[in-house]
Order: sequence, then structure tokens, then C-alpha cells
Amino acid sequence: MSLGVLIVDDQALVRAGFRMILEAEQDIEVVGEYSDGTEAVSAIRDASPDLLFLDIQMAGMTGFELADALGPDRMPAVVFVTAYDEYALRAFEIHALDYLLKPFSAERFRSALNHAREHLVNRGAAGGEARPATSGFPPGASHPPRERLVIRSSGRIYFIPIADIDWCEAAGNYVRLHVGSQAHFVRQTMSHLEAELGSPRFARIHRCTIVNINRIEELRSSFNGEYIVILKGGTRLTLSRGYREALQTRLGKVL
Repeated sequence: MSLGVLIVDDQALVRAGFRMILEAEQDIEVVGEYSDGTEAVSAIRDASPDLLFLDIQMAGMTGFELADALGPDRMPAVVFVTAYDEYALRAFEIHALDYLLKPFSAERFRSALNHAREHLVNRGAAGGEARPATSGFPPGASHPPRERLVIRSSGRIYFIPIADIDWCEAAGNYVRLHVGSQAHFVRQTMSHLEAELGSPRFARIHRCTIVNINRIEELRSSFNGEYIVILKGGTRLTLSRGYREALQTRLGKVL
């Protein structure tokens, strides 16, 4: 499947770098490049690209204003490109596939491209359109449901699917998110994170621990009415008595 890609960035060197990498990919067709958001709106409507590499800060029209002008029904899948990390949450809210912080390496760009390619190919394999009609908003919805967290770690912006989080633990003024073999630190409280996750798949099992209940493999009774929670992969966590009732309600099982 050939993917149509359109580039919108007000820096000529950035556009040239994008094009050089993209044109070396056999399954990618660059259908246009623009330095001005207003011109790009018309081009996107005409070309209906699969993927958009979109600068945020541009003269005349920002990347977000471009997205608003197109509307969710005409917005392709998008990777935002910017020198500023403060726009990550807004990018997340319109379901950006990635968020490239300038300056970035060719390797980082290829990583974003591969992520977008995988997303679009999987969408096609699942019976979706080859060129997606929306950027991820449910039909008629003004705000998409929360599916990912936006985290800055080691100078990069990560979009972490909530379903991929195994468990979370308090770590001083931070919370450590365990996602497979990786760990990410977030500067916020456990209560704030619990509200942000906003999913019935997560349960507080200790004042310092939140767990994805889909990762629980076994519960073992311990002393003082506590239990040991064993996750898939062998991680052992403590279920405090104060959180026992809430967990058993969530699991539908009396402990």
C-alpha cells in the first residue's frame, strides 16, 4: 500500500530534510509540501493525503488552526513538528500519532514515520479506509475519549496508550509508570494520575500503587489481612486492607 504524505513547515531546510528521507521510502509518495498553512488547507482537501507532517508555529495560520479549518472529517493522520513542548497536550487531544521536537535526528524522524506507517497499515488491515477520514475523533464528538497519556521524558514527548500501562508507583514528587520493560517518570500526584487515567481497568491497591487489573495474574493472602498481587511477568505488589474492598468490587470477587 502506497501512503500519500504531505509536508507543511515554514522552514525550507526542514521540508528538504523530510523530503529526502521520505523519497527514499518505496511505499511513500510525497504529494506536496507547503510553507503556508492556508495554502496547505486547500491542498489537503484536494489530495486527501494519508499522513501529514505539520509544523505548529507558522506565520498566518498555526498547525492547530489548520486542523480546525479542515475539521475532523477531513484531517489526515498527523505528526506534529515544533520546537516547543508546551503544545503536546493539545496535539494529543486531536490524536496526533507523534510529536517531533526540533531539532531532531533522522533516526527520530524515521521512528515517527514507522509508527505512522504501522498505524495506517493496521487500519487498512482492519478494514478501514486506506486514507483515514478522521484524525481519531468519534463521529460528532468535540472531545475524544482519553486513550493516551502525554509524557515528557529524556527530552522526548511520549504518547503512551493507557491500556499499555502495567502499574504505577509513587516516587517522591513523581509517579513512575511501568510500561512493559520501560519506566517513565511523571511529576504529579497519585490522585491526579488516578483521575487522569479515568479507566475502570485501573485500581488503587495501595496509597503508593495503581495497577492495571488486566495485568493481575494471581492474588496471595499475606499477614494482617493484606494480599500480595502478582502481575503477569512476576512483579509482586502489596494490596493494602484499605483498598481491598474497592479491588474486590472491581474484580467481582470476594477476597
